[in-house]
Amino acid sequence: MEKLPELVFIPIPGIGHIVPMVEIAKLLLSRDDNLFITILIMKFPFHADGTDAYIESLADPCSTLKTQRVKFVNLPQEQFQGHGATDFFTFIDSHKSHVKDAVTKITESGSETRIAGLVIDMFCTGMIDVADELGLPTYVFCTTGAADLGLMFHLQALRDEQNKDCTEFKDSDAELVVPSFVNPLPAARVIHGVLFEKEAGNYFLNLAKRYRETKGILVNTFLELESYALQSLSADGKVPPVYPVGPILNVKSHDDKVGSEKLNHKSDILKWLDDQPTLSVVFLCFGSLGSFGEDQMKQIAYALEKGGFRFLWSLRQPQKEGAVFPSDYADYTTILPEGFLDRTAGIGKVIGWAPQVAILCHPAVGGFVSHCGWNSVLESIWYGVPIATWPFYAEQQVNAFELVKELKLAVEIDIGYRKDSGVVVSSQDIEKGIKEVMEQDSELRKRVKEMSHMSKKALVDDGSSYSSLDRFIDQIQSSSRT
Repeated sequence: MEKLPELVFIPIPGIGHIVPMVEIAKLLLSRDDNLFITILIMKFPFHADGTDAYIESLADPCSTLKTQRVKFVNLPQEQFQGHGATDFFTFIDSHKSHVKDAVTKITESGSETRIAGLVIDMFCTGMIDVADELGLPTYVFCTTGAADLGLMFHLQALRDEQNKDCTEFKDSDAELVVPSFVNPLPAARVIHGVLFEKEAGNYFLNLAKRYRETKGILVNTFLELESYALQSLSADGKVPPVYPVGPILNVKSHDDKVGSEKLNHKSDILKWLDDQPTLSVVFLCFGSLGSFGEDQMKQIAYALEKGGFRFLWSLRQPQKEGAVFPSDYADYTTILPEGFLDRTAGIGKVIGWAPQVAILCHPAVGGFVSHCGWNSVLESIWYGVPIATWPFYAEQQVNAFELVKELKLAVEIDIGYRKDSGVVVSSQDIEKGIKEVMEQDSELRKRVKEMSHMSKKALVDDGSSYSSLDRFIDQIQSSSRT
């Protein structure tokens, strides 16, 4: 009897990576009744950005996943030494022997399945060595957009084929012509900050170099959103097949898996939103690392108050020395302008942790001031909420540039802001961006609503992402028979 195909998924332990990985696994299982999936779980040796609670929810006996053909395997925990990018890559690679042991155990278990390949997170390229050693194909799941993926390939080629040192872009006026973008990129403003560091930058570009060794790349995007970038990747004979399969989102959210205190907090937020007029509230939220210094927070407060906006502001405490993630503020009065909370009472609400999905889908929310993490971008498009861009780190500046300049799906507060730059964005610029994103009958809002419709259409029968996932499943089935 022919054994059925099984895929081994290897996400990194970050909520913005593990949730999409689990969602694409669920989608694959729903589309192929003969497929099995094992998800290998790495864990940080410290409390992370909701990841622990989410992972625990997956092991819940009441989870619907338990009735499907998926299992979760916790890998032995490794130590994370330091906090920089190179330390992070070293931490991920330290799991290679554990991954090999886990995959070997599956292979030797005598089960009804045959491993058809490893699906690795975009930061887990070291696992390609494990797959090669075991004679297995590797696929990458890219949690960023296609344009950013194209940028990574381009910069890697510049380094390896033209001996270009990307650290030279840091203080330059260079305008980069990149195949996955229509417009030239202002390099110093928008390319990944990690590339301005020699060692970490080389680690980063080596990721793209290794993507070229894989059998295919799943990208969390859809054809209608990034048609130009996807066409450029398809035209590059040195890039493996690219499968746009998004938007892969946990639109049902996992907020119900948080503690009772956060559930009460969520209920309080939604009750407040229920009392606000439709499309009247601007939501400000900057992701798990999205904290500002006191001077910048005051500029945001001045902008909100002067503009008279109804607002919901997720405010997080600046990262303490030795901490990996910022914590929520317990007392906002110590850092906001004196009397701000009293003067904005009734029209504004300052919160710590935010149930982002539940907020974005609420009819009172009309605009989103966002750090432009790719998951947040896709969520805003899904719910038709336009963004005012305020990136922090990683590929967020690239995303902001793409949204504002390429796709015309966002307005700019800043597209080149970097978390550790020391720059303070003025209240005038913040107020201007919020006014633009909250305009009710704007062309921007119409374009975002149209893209929202296309994002949902991409996932249904014969939609672009539906068909792309079919092609990937065909590839898996073909490789499992060889």
